[in-house]
Amino acid sequence: MTIGLKRFAEKLGASYWFVPTVMAFLAVLLAGGMIVLDTNEGSQWMDSVPWLYAARPSGARSLLSSIGGSMITVAGTVFSVTIAAVVYASGQYGPRLLTNFMKDRGNQFTLGTFIATYLYCLLILRTIRSAEENGGYSFVPNLSLLVAVVLAVCSIGVLIFFIHHVPSKIHINSVIEDIGARLLREIGHRFPRHVGSARPDDDLSDEQRVPATFRRDCTRQEAESRRLIDSRSTGYIQTVDNDDILQIARDRDLVLRMQYQPGDFVHIGRTMIEAWPAERCDDDTVDALRDAFATGQSRSTLQDLRFPIDELVEIAARAMSPGVNDPFTALTCLDWLSAALSDLVARDLPSHLRVDEDGALRVIAHSQTFATFLDRSFGALIQYCAADMIAALRFLTALGEVSLDCDDPGRLAAITAYVDRLEALATKYLDAYNLAQVSRRSAQLRHALAEPDYKRRLRDGTAWLGGTA
Repeated sequence: MTIGLKRFAEKLGASYWFVPTVMAFLAVLLAGGMIVLDTNEGSQWMDSVPWLYAARPSGARSLLSSIGGSMITVAGTVFSVTIAAVVYASGQYGPRLLTNFMKDRGNQFTLGTFIATYLYCLLILRTIRSAEENGGYSFVPNLSLLVAVVLAVCSIGVLIFFIHHVPSKIHINSVIEDIGARLLREIGHRFPRHVGSARPDDDLSDEQRVPATFRRDCTRQEAESRRLIDSRSTGYIQTVDNDDILQIARDRDLVLRMQYQPGDFVHIGRTMIEAWPAERCDDDTVDALRDAFATGQSRSTLQDLRFPIDELVEIAARAMSPGVNDPFTALTCLDWLSAALSDLVARDLPSHLRVDEDGALRVIAHSQTFATFLDRSFGALIQYCAADMIAALRFLTALGEVSLDCDDPGRLAAITAYVDRLEALATKYLDAYNLAQVSRRSAQLRHALAEPDYKRRLRDGTAWLGGTA
């Protein structure tokens, strides 16, 4: 249920109608409340204030008509400018970034302000009555008019904000910062940091903990003891209710193996989960497990940590393409990727074997390792960076920054392997001075990483770590 609510909130946040609709509804409530206040309290006191005076019906109608007409006109302009900015950003940085601009609260709040002000003026306008129309008694809601003027002044302030907000929001550094900051937040929420020493494991390996039916060397008879649970929908897996899946496995005494994870594309008939033993997995259990998966037309950042990484990679790859040739945008992406990997390299990544409260194996999930995230980020960009000296030098600098937070020998070996790969690729694309620069920087980093006190050596080498590469 919690995952469903989060997914619903994610959809509302990505919609362009929700915030303006809420603000329009509040405008209706405000108009009704002000009319009641004007009816009961009146506005005779306004005549005693020098800069306030009670308006007449004709003047009140002119004022509200002017404010309302200008607000709906500006609202249309704001919508047009927003769509133009979204189209530009989508074509310039990548279509997958469209959702990021749709989620922008500044644009939603701006559009909602003008629509709410227009609707408020429209509702107040219909309550004004002249003496000829009302049997000799006129009614002008002067307090409501005062509120309309205040809303108009606030709308001007919001318009000034919008003029500044749009160009700053589509600036490439702002786009990359939003994605990078979201990636860092997700890493912090999802993975704990190392605290003390590692928990000692028993003598069983991961392979021995897994039931025989799920092992690579299982027999045909053992493999047939599983029940295959297929998908009933087609699309990208956006959320998976892990708590529900674990609870279902515990209640039915099952071991489940996940075939897909958030961000993967699944289609009807494709096996999503394998359950063992098959005789304990009835049709009701199958339906409950299917309900734990939510699919959609696009990937979501709700549970897919790979998605913001892919967005940074896409921006950097576009920037390094021959048609754009903007290596400095790629450098910014590398900086944020190095910040994310530096944070990730010091954290515990959960085992793909998930147990219940009694320590019994219940779910076999996808394995998440530092090497897989390194391949997803730096591995996807290495071919582009190796063909450009500026990007290649920053690539090595970023690897050095990541290694400063690394204490695990296996993860350090993965970083060192990418130093070798970059230099090997650079020899194919670069020559003369450019290749010599990359080779020299690679040798410096490789030599530092090979020493036991590599962190000190890297810190002492800040002249090249933080250089002008």
